[in-house]
Amino acid sequence: MQKTQRILIFLLIVLIAVIFFKRTGAQKEATQQQSTNGTTVPVRIMKIVSRDIQETIEYIGDIKGQAEVAVYPKVTGKIMEKLKGEGDLVQKGDVIAYVDRDEVGLKFERAPVESPLTGFVGRVYADIGTNVSPQTPVALVVDIDQVKINLELPEIYLPKIAVGQPAAIKLDPYPEKSFSGQVTKISPVVDTTTRSAPIEILIGNQDHKLKSGMFARVLLIIQEQKAVPVVLKEALIGQGNEFSVYVVKDQKAHLQNVTPGIQQGPYIEIRQGLAEGDHVVIMGQQKLTEGVSVTAEE
Repeated sequence: MQKTQRILIFLLIVLIAVIFFKRTGAQKEATQQQSTNGTTVPVRIMKIVSRDIQETIEYIGDIKGQAEVAVYPKVTGKIMEKLKGEGDLVQKGDVIAYVDRDEVGLKFERAPVESPLTGFVGRVYADIGTNVSPQTPVALVVDIDQVKINLELPEIYLPKIAVGQPAAIKLDPYPEKSFSGQVTKISPVVDTTTRSAPIEILIGNQDHKLKSGMFARVLLIIQEQKAVPVVLKEALIGQGNEFSVYVVKDQKAHLQNVTPGIQQGPYIEIRQGLAEGDHVVIMGQQKLTEGVSVTAEE
């Protein structure tokens, strides 16, 4: 009885396999004969145009003033007067606060706490009456005429980065604006733990829109091509190093080998295989074979 059941199961599997392969062959044959039978395949195409394209890498970082200095008193005592508050502009040497030395045996004399640079008072840490010493920060002064962003760049990208290279900076408070910066420092030492090296990006900030501590996204342009043919990435067929697209000529689809280049967003540079003005299938290519007739919508 068990032997009979095994034979029936085997025959059923064979029957299913025969039906499957016949149906698959019929579908393939039907597709290949569409053009001879007068059937066309609807596809969507795009016309190849030349445009500039960039390969970029994006990182995030915090903005810092070009110079940020904590201001310390030179003597021990209490804060007796504050002359500057947060946001105030100070020149180098301006007095931010006075300290009452409060030392026995010394004639009373106010000790000034002076700014070591020109900039803005970013923070005031001590109030009137606060005890301070030469180890106690009284204020933070920042120079934000230029600001900087420090990043840790993986070593794989270091050969593509050079001092003076442009960078685009985006910030959430200014969603419609892109700020221009450039790479000013690249460390010659790679961290053996993270396999990355510090770089510094400097940004002009004469209008002082960029504040120290702001969160920023940095786009570094590592490769750029001018006026080259590009296609939407959906057009590419293949994998590894072998790619092709379907080009529509005289209402027929023809498979064309291509060599892709850099990618920016949805667009990919085509270095070989296409020219400006070619019409490439971007939707519906799964149903195509060489020479099949198509109805194209651009």
